[in-house]
Amino acid sequence: MPLAFSDGQLNIVTMLSDRPGGFTTSDLGGHAGPRVLDSLIKRGDGEVIHAVIWFCDLRSSTALTESMPRDEYLALLNRYFDCMAGAVIENGGEVLKYIGDAVMAIFPIEDPQNPNPQAAFDALAAVRDAHARIDAVNAVRQPLGEPAISFGIGLHRGDVTYGNIGTDRRLGFTVIGRAVNEASRIEGMCKPLKTTVVISKDLAKSLPGELVSLGRHELRGVAAEKELFTLAA
Repeated sequence: MPLAFSDGQLNIVTMLSDRPGGFTTSDLGGHAGPRVLDSLIKRGDGEVIHAVIWFCDLRSSTALTESMPRDEYLALLNRYFDCMAGAVIENGGEVLKYIGDAVMAIFPIEDPQNPNPQAAFDALAAVRDAHARIDAVNAVRQPLGEPAISFGIGLHRGDVTYGNIGTDRRLGFTVIGRAVNEASRIEGMCKPLKTTVVISKDLAKSLPGELVSLGRHELRGVAAEKELFTLAA
């Protein structure tokens, strides 16, 4: 494959797979891959997109690291990532970043004016899928006396800047912006509200009949109170 550098130099990347039939175009990645191939590779390259933003993290991670051998904790962490990232990817989302024990992902929305985009329902399906995967893992862990995996997920809908940020020596494709910060704050409300999933009103409006209100709450660093929602029983 050709790889164009920012200085105009053209190089070649060769990849090898032992899978019968080799690679297909679907292996390029849902959203970041095509943008890289379109030469959005320099620091500052990017665009504003509309998306559902997903944040999740592992509960009680500090206590787990202190009570478990390192190898066991890493195995638990990888099982948790399998469940969360797997649910996102298999329901049409794209995992952008692992931040410690947190996962940041997006479900891009093609038409920002669409009140009920498919991406909103895909994100909700990913939440339910993640729950089912974690429940299956815990059903194996708990009879063995191993600690259960618990988590929190925050979902929000808004505009994000999607592109390359970092230094000239290390770049990353990610999303930034106010909506991203709010999604992180929304996820942080899972613990005080004693629920595994918290969803903003901006996204809840796209999911009629699927959610129940948790009332209005202050979010750290956000000026006005926000109404928050969770899954209906």
